Amino acid sequence: MSEVKVLTPEERLKELGLELPPLRPAHGDYVGCVRTGNLLFTAGQGVDQYHGKLGRELTVEEGYLAAQQSMLNLLSVVKNEIGELSKVKQFVKVLGMVNCTEEFTDTPKVMNGASDLIGKLFGEKGKHGRSAVGMQQLPNNTAIEIEMIIEIEEE
Repeated sequence: MSEVKVLTPEERLKELGLELPPLRPAHGDYVGCVRTGNLLFTAGQGVDQYHGKLGRELTVEEGYLAAQQSMLNLLSVVKNEIGELSKVKQFVKVLGMVNCTEEFTDTPKVMNGASDLIGKLFGEKGKHGRSAVGMQQLPNNTAIEIEMIIEIEEE
């Protein structure tokens, strides 16, 4: 009987035709993430590709892609900190802030871009608590900003 090879999150990314972007520079006096014990708290990550408000300049589909890109930016931060994404033990909490009009109510559909990607890459480890909230404005008019808390394997 042959062994079934379990793909790493990085290998799954390649299968999906995606790649982690280079680290984005901090725009202030903060760091991309802080580790305390076996928890990793990330700073918020926006996107450079999508600007404007959901419900006015951007569609739900574009917001979904923006959330996916924001998660890729976050995973770059995580990989830089822990070396390999397979060291992620559990996604704990994801907070998605969506730049949107007052009337826009599809923030959960937008945030599915990030959550769906986590699920595809990490399976059960990717199940997480989540908040998807609308914001009046985000830095540089970015469409979305996401931050998260993850548990990592003990060293």
